[in-house]
Amino acid sequence: MLTEVNQRKARGRLGRDVQSKIGQQLRAMYDNVVNEGVPDRFNEMLRQLDEQKGAEETSKPEKGVN
Repeated sequence: MLTEVNQRKARGRLGRDVQSKIGQQLRAMYDNVVNEGVPDRFNEMLRQLDEQKGAEETSKPEKGVN
C-alpha cells in the first residue's frame, strides 16, 4: 500500500533511462570543458602570482631565526 508520501516520491523520480541519458550528456559537456585547457591569459596571471608569492617568501625573515 502506498502512502501519500510514497506516491509523491514515486512521481518525482526519473527513470533509469532518463538518468543515464542525463549522465551521458553531463560527461560529454565536462569532457569538452576539460579538453579546452586553460586560456593563455589565465596561465600568465597564475605565473605572475607564483612569482609574487616566491618574492614575498624570499623577502620574509624566517620565524625563530635571529
